[in-house]
Amino acid sequence: MIVRFGYVAMSVIVKNASPSKTMTATSFKKIEDREAAIRKLERIAEENLQNTLRLLYHNRAHDISLYRFSSKLIPLIGHEMLKGWDPFPFLNEKFKEVGDYVKLHKMRVSFHPDHFTVLSTPRAEVLKNSILDLQKHLSMLEAMGLDERAKYNIHIGGSYANKPKSIERFIKNFKGLEENVKRRITLENDDKTFTAKETLETCEQLSVPMVLDIHHHWVNNDGEEAVELWPRVKNTWSEQDIPPKIHVSSPKSEKDPRGHSDYVDPQFLLGFLRPIANKTGQIDVMIEAKKKDDALFQLMRDLKEEDGVKVINQSTIEI
Repeated sequence: MIVRFGYVAMSVIVKNASPSKTMTATSFKKIEDREAAIRKLERIAEENLQNTLRLLYHNRAHDISLYRFSSKLIPLIGHEMLKGWDPFPFLNEKFKEVGDYVKLHKMRVSFHPDHFTVLSTPRAEVLKNSILDLQKHLSMLEAMGLDERAKYNIHIGGSYANKPKSIERFIKNFKGLEENVKRRITLENDDKTFTAKETLETCEQLSVPMVLDIHHHWVNNDGEEAVELWPRVKNTWSEQDIPPKIHVSSPKSEKDPRGHSDYVDPQFLLGFLRPIANKTGQIDVMIEAKKKDDALFQLMRDLKEEDGVKVINQSTIEI
């Protein structure tokens, strides 16, 4: 089994390269000239995209072909103060530059909209904003010229004191999305509410690929083993032109088992990877550790010492 590793948004190695620089709504309001304020937002977004390119160069130099974009590339987009603002004409060239580099080097990229993007909500306003956020992420991927292999990953959302009703609402609202929005979505189990089994059943019903988070599963399950669920999880990717993807992180501490540690415990990860190796051709692993790319490099150093693990390049192994 081939295993590729990637990391999330920020590098702790590359200095002064944040792709998430922002401007607060308060700061925006303080600028009396609205057009000047908007130009400043666009310049910040342009810098975020340039820093994203710098990170992609860094990734290429270290054979990292799996990467999650920051969702904060365009500050304040979607804010009620900026209704009618379309930043894409100004940013299209830079978005295209990012997308061209991704395509040239065959990188797998994604987004993970934040926890306010909730399709299980009973509130119409929250649902409206969630759909707008998904459309925003779609617009960024399309501006990069990336096809439907570039996804955005979400959770089912809150249970609102009634899990079956919330899943029913999620399914109804999902089905109401535009087709081009739906085709980009992957669904992930969470660490407090919807288990891997519940998320998997929803994915199967909607024909949506599932991103299994093995740390979330460890802290939130009904007794099922992740390895037992894997054949069905893998099958949700059968119609996709990309390998299945999982998330990994390690518990921060005994007092905070849900929190993410700086690095990844290789034994925790191997406890999942080894049993599925003979049933899986390739898997992509997104590292959600606090130390970002440094956690990836440390994990590669750790795995290099393990029996039955062959290092293919700086971010890929074979088990």
